[in-house]
Amino acid sequence: MEVVVAAFDVDNTLTVRDCVVPFMRRTMGTPQFMRACVSSPVTLTKWVLQRDRDAIKKYFVQKAFAGQSVADIETMAIAFASEVAESWIRNDVAARLRWHQDQGHVVVLVSASLDPYLVPFGDLCEVDAVLCTQLEEVDGLYTGELVGNNCRGDEKVRRLQSWMADAGIPVTSLGYAYGDSSGDSALLAAAHTGVLVKKTELEEAAA
Repeated sequence: MEVVVAAFDVDNTLTVRDCVVPFMRRTMGTPQFMRACVSSPVTLTKWVLQRDRDAIKKYFVQKAFAGQSVADIETMAIAFASEVAESWIRNDVAARLRWHQDQGHVVVLVSASLDPYLVPFGDLCEVDAVLCTQLEEVDGLYTGELVGNNCRGDEKVRRLQSWMADAGIPVTSLGYAYGDSSGDSALLAAAHTGVLVKKTELEEAAA
């Protein structure tokens, strides 16, 4: 039987909103998050104007997680994942994901979201794999650094193809990909059927 892989972005694709910022605000607390926003205004403004999302992500990850207990964040992250699954899901895209599962397709989340909450979220969605931005941890504490690159753009394709190779799945088996932004363009282009999810409802999936 031919294997078919369906890859889904998460923020603003499978969910109705961004998840990264709310999670970091929760881990830091709103006052500390706001201080981080204003502590380096010139640098942050430069990154925003340059649309350097990777630099912005690394900055806030450092502020939010450096020195934090992995165990403490894990407890918070599991609760956050449940909240996302219960309240932030986009119904039409979730229905498409379930359709792929019903067809026996291999379903993978490929996202720039953070692994502490996205892995348990993936478990709740019963997907086959979660590929995302990973936080570095040493001796039970987060260092504030990333493991590898932010999982967006070409990195999404690299991560997915690497995972498929390790799983013994041909790269040509990437049948479907779903995303909502320029950060998903490479992933959509790599699939046989790339679906740019917009604000309008997705049409019924065709076999």
